[in-house]
Amino acid sequence: MAKVYRKKNFEKLMAKVEKVNDRVKKYLEEAGYKRWSRSHATVNRGRMMTSNIAECINGCLVDARQLPVLDFLEVARILFGSWNCKNREIASYTKETLGRKFEEILIIIASKCSKMKVVASSEFIFPVYEGGIRYIVCLERKNCSCGRFQHDEIPCAHAMVVLKKKNIKDVHPYCSDYYKPDALANTYAVPMEPMQDKSDWIVPESILEEVVLPPRYKKMPGRPRKKRKKNADEKLSGNTNCCGRCGQEGHNRRTCTFFPKDS
Repeated sequence: MAKVYRKKNFEKLMAKVEKVNDRVKKYLEEAGYKRWSRSHATVNRGRMMTSNIAECINGCLVDARQLPVLDFLEVARILFGSWNCKNREIASYTKETLGRKFEEILIIIASKCSKMKVVASSEFIFPVYEGGIRYIVCLERKNCSCGRFQHDEIPCAHAMVVLKKKNIKDVHPYCSDYYKPDALANTYAVPMEPMQDKSDWIVPESILEEVVLPPRYKKMPGRPRKKRKKNADEKLSGNTNCCGRCGQEGHNRRTCTFFPKDS
């Protein structure tokens, strides 16, 4: 439901959820569809809907969380500063019209439009038939009735087959400027300035006189948890022991029945 582009498809999925548990539907309605659903969003959230960046940062700061606040912030500043500098250098070497990742996306999209049929309606409007379903593509407005063209701001498969019919080989003008190298370079254009040494700080007397106490904290029993809790639908990786004789999983050399035991 979070990733679908059309409200019609969203409602179909929500109906299935309601059949399983109507309390879930009520909870999601109270939370607000526009907060997590692509089809109900009031702003364009882009084609990426993931928390991988937050999880990556959280994983890099596991050890730093044990430090005092000032030391933790300094570690985070150094980490973000190094990332910013590295990404800015990579962006300066990028000369393609689109980023490599989005060029690969266009190739994948182009491979999906071989079985589609296009009928011209006007100079810019084209009905596209796929599996008995008709989609309307407007090149002037850069949208498609499937919703992907205007949401992702990159040609969908229906728009791609229309561009091929019109013999338009350069599809980059129909892609968002956010996918182009200039936008990537501007993202990391502002450097993160290093902090002065603590001995050189000029702190007002009013700040020095304040006494900041640590927050109240009740230590829970057991060893503190460092890794995040994974969702039920995430693939849990684990090492499975294999038999040293036959190489199969589920047993060991002592209980192996694949080969007869030596007499």
